[in-house]
Amino acid sequence: MVAARITVNGKEAPISPAAPHTTVLDYLRERGLTGTKEGCAEGECGACSVLVARPGVNKPTDWVAVNACLVPVAALDGQEVITSEGLATAGEPGTQAVLHPVQEEMAVRGGSQCGYCTPGFICSMASEYYRPDRCAHPGPADGAGSHSHSNPSSDSEHGPNGFDLHALSGNLCRCTGYRPIRDAAFAVGTPTEDDPLAQRREQSPPEPVATEYTQDDSAFLRPSSLADALRLLRERPDAVVVAGSTDWGVEVNIRSRRANCVVAVDRLPELRELRVESDSITIGAAQTLTEIERRLDGSVPLLAELFPQFASRLIRNSATLGGNLGTGSPIGDSPPVLLALEASVVLADADGEREVPLCDYFTGYRQSVRRPGELIRAVRIPLPLSPVTAFHKIAKRRFDDISSVAVAFALDIEGGTVRKARIGLGGVAATPIRAHATEAALEGKPWTAETVAAAARVLRSQGTPMDDHRASAGYRTAMLGQSLLKLYARTTEAVSS
Repeated sequence: MVAARITVNGKEAPISPAAPHTTVLDYLRERGLTGTKEGCAEGECGACSVLVARPGVNKPTDWVAVNACLVPVAALDGQEVITSEGLATAGEPGTQAVLHPVQEEMAVRGGSQCGYCTPGFICSMASEYYRPDRCAHPGPADGAGSHSHSNPSSDSEHGPNGFDLHALSGNLCRCTGYRPIRDAAFAVGTPTEDDPLAQRREQSPPEPVATEYTQDDSAFLRPSSLADALRLLRERPDAVVVAGSTDWGVEVNIRSRRANCVVAVDRLPELRELRVESDSITIGAAQTLTEIERRLDGSVPLLAELFPQFASRLIRNSATLGGNLGTGSPIGDSPPVLLALEASVVLADADGEREVPLCDYFTGYRQSVRRPGELIRAVRIPLPLSPVTAFHKIAKRRFDDISSVAVAFALDIEGGTVRKARIGLGGVAATPIRAHATEAALEGKPWTAETVAAAARVLRSQGTPMDDHRASAGYRTAMLGQSLLKLYARTTEAVSS
């Protein structure tokens, strides 16, 4: 087995002697790359963001921003990383480095206040700067960052240069300097032809390497195939399975949890498929949410509505559906949506595979039918899709927040009658649940205010909501009923307009 190594800003270095639980953040800072900061240690502030070369959606390679505070450095064995220091171009001997265009715009537009968050913002901005399908219109810009070339898709969250502000949704500025940061984002142009990081997109990223990294009786293992992974899990039932590490990384940092064996499955080819067939869509459990979002490109409207509300872009760049379902959290955002879509999970172990409807998957608080040694290989969504869908996430913030209540709807309404209704709920019971009683109250009934009001009363009785620091049980109950009334109002507005 080749010694674990990582390439940082073009220079290869050994991962040893870092412990297997050491994060990319700590690894970089120990080597003097202190632009990468620790703010929250749980993936909410973005001060630690760095760029990683990943398989691209529209080009061979994408430069993807991730939270360095969550990812074990051993998970990037054989991979390429760029930090904020690596974005600038070295000048001639005795001269200063040449700032990257993103760094330049942040400097001239006052985007750096105290400076603590700035390197993280810059890495997230650089990831968006290099997004191949960004619809940029370079040209003179005024002081507010708007270009002389107009972009019809420009709105409050998308600049005239095609910059999507959701790219910065996981970055926190404690000096409240968001306007100049936004101005800088909306002012960047397109990469030049001689930009080395732009050129790098045209070549494939490093292939995943099998990793067996052991220090102090702890191991980080990356099998080369699904079969190897399943054999390993049978031999090591105590192993912690990680993909994006967005959940496990918090456990390591905040709760000081350690594991004798961590098994990474995020790069297994068998878990990274996305296949659209006549009767179903199969999504590999290790596809990141960003990859799913861009590859589906809105073809599953309910998922398209979910993605912008799921944590932040930094988290979505690493998080997976398999991980979100595997934790079994009752407040995960994807389960209500997948329940409404009547999805199933494909479970695999060393003896074979089985497919379980998601509505039968959860058995208790953070418990499921998944047996020891089993992995979620894929999520399967049946086709055709219901035409009337909505996802309502009730939280204290619009984005990058944990839901108090999540409700997903998928309805077939034909000739003014509800032919089929599927409703998924999160945050109102020990597990994500289907609102079967409300579905029955809608199916076969006319889609009218009277029907909806009666069904909303039923929906308010679904689940066993509780009081906690996010919301009271009474508030959660009220929001359930209100969500159906909101859906009805939206559908009637669409008809009347």
